[in-house]
Amino acid sequence: MNEEGLEPGGLDLGELEPGGRDRWNGLNLREAEESVDRFCTFLVAERGRSPLTAEGYASDLRHWLRFCESKGVLPFPPAFSAVSEFRRQMDEEGKQRSTQQRCIAAMRSWIHFAELEESRDLDVPLPDLPDRRKLEPRILNEAEINRLLDACGGEKPLSVRDRAIFEVGYGCGLRVSEICSLKMADLDFYAKLLRAKGKGSKERIVPFLGAAAGSVKKYLDSVRPRLREKSHQKDENRVFLSFSGRPLNRQDIWRILRKRGRGAGIAQSRLHPHILRHSFATHLLARGMDMRTLQEMLGHSSIITTQVYAHFDREMRDVYDQFHPRA
Repeated sequence: MNEEGLEPGGLDLGELEPGGRDRWNGLNLREAEESVDRFCTFLVAERGRSPLTAEGYASDLRHWLRFCESKGVLPFPPAFSAVSEFRRQMDEEGKQRSTQQRCIAAMRSWIHFAELEESRDLDVPLPDLPDRRKLEPRILNEAEINRLLDACGGEKPLSVRDRAIFEVGYGCGLRVSEICSLKMADLDFYAKLLRAKGKGSKERIVPFLGAAAGSVKKYLDSVRPRLREKSHQKDENRVFLSFSGRPLNRQDIWRILRKRGRGAGIAQSRLHPHILRHSFATHLLARGMDMRTLQEMLGHSSIITTQVYAHFDREMRDVYDQFHPRA
């Protein structure tokens, strides 16, 4: 097969109907959809990925399948020319480079899965990952964190809840998904520890004390019982609940962050769902925490992932040196 996705005889793979497995010609749209479903099941059942992660892969791969359907090309194996046009289309649609990377990475993983299913090397070339554009780190400085927390001031129930969410996100370095999945049994006020369930259902224990523990306790004592009374599920054990008593989801946290960010005078373009976690890590490094300890607190399997925060820290220091009048 050449780079244009043609067989030696010159026939476009998009025109081929899948034949017998003795001569594997690829998958048509229906077969590709079924393969994607099996791939997502495999991610959860065999690789221990969360259902949310698997759904993210499925969403990216369905984007590719819709593109192939619109162009009348065979979705698998991905032809070089079709992938190039797919990437151009994502550029024209204004998709961020990180989104494009995620889509292509999903395709690469899917190719590996198909080869595993076929129990042989299909000799399908892996699409190249788009280069990452260098992005300015989006984190909040300590004064902005304080403004965000102050934007949740007062004794209104949702203000108390929102401050507790921000305090535990920033104080414990939790991902948004970890905040949403936090259960009552995960909090140990006596031992001053919190159990977080991260990616791949991996658990870690982090310190839970100071302002984070104090804010959460206030929320649990004065607000959560009232919210829980509104729930139809009286045995609900999630820590953070909505006004109607249901567990908060990722979209809820993002909405709360944007709302409180406006109140704190922080530009919406500087906010993202993991801003508290990123700020937590960068501030700890700036105050002298070693990389290995930070890796454990963040739950990273590789220290290479953690090292990005050293870059954030250096950039913060460079900006400070450049602009502060007394630097």
